[in-house]
Amino acid sequence: MRLLRGDGPALLVGHRGAAATAPENTLRAFDAALAAGVDAIEFDVLDLPGGPLVLAHSDDLHEVSHGAATGLVRGFTFDELRVVAPELPTLDEALDWFEAHADVVLHVDLKLTTRLDELVGAIRTRGLAERTVVSSFHVPSLEAVAATRAPIAIGRTYPEDRYGVAQRRALRPVLRAGTLALRRALAARVPGMIERAGATALMLHHAVVSQAAVARAHARGAAVWAWTVDDADEATRVLSAGVDAVITNDPAGLAATLRP
Repeated sequence: MRLLRGDGPALLVGHRGAAATAPENTLRAFDAALAAGVDAIEFDVLDLPGGPLVLAHSDDLHEVSHGAATGLVRGFTFDELRVVAPELPTLDEALDWFEAHADVVLHVDLKLTTRLDELVGAIRTRGLAERTVVSSFHVPSLEAVAATRAPIAIGRTYPEDRYGVAQRRALRPVLRAGTLALRRALAARVPGMIERAGATALMLHHAVVSQAAVARAHARGAAVWAWTVDDADEATRVLSAGVDAVITNDPAGLAATLRP
């Protein structure tokens, strides 16, 4: 449980590295997160047909290339992708980085539902399994990871935000009303969510975090990580609710809030 729940202050987790200060899901973003003093780094893993596993949040090439190109990531070979996204890391390159930085926990957020044995094998081969948590909205993928019997922690993510609407400012008033309703209803569902996924952690969008939900998770032996928090006031709210970790695009900016 030490992996998921700190003995003192809540864990500081860099989202896609430190996406507010460096290109997301790149080794440069990892370096920025490390410099900010994170305990863990969250990154996304996507599969390329006929190619390697890579770090990417979605199949949208505009997102992955940071605006340099359009199209679908999976429509290109890895060599072609490296032309428009020269900092795009392979999973192997990312794991090599973690091998060299032994104090940082790996938080792998799945953007694939296949090749999970390959993913787990790569983590296991490097001796990283015991400091890795794998999360997903997709319960069958979590079950597949658990079936490998690797000593990897399982995190159930909720709610699903497949298209990244939580990051769109124009939709925030609508989302706020919806997530407040979810927050009120969520606590009763927490035990079932944990049990169904065999999870030892819940990765909850910050807007649905409540003291009741955190207490129900802790009663089941599961940690709660709040994503993605870039506002100091909201960080203070979820910390008051008892979360074990805060995932942020700006770990340097939130460090003082988490570690006063």
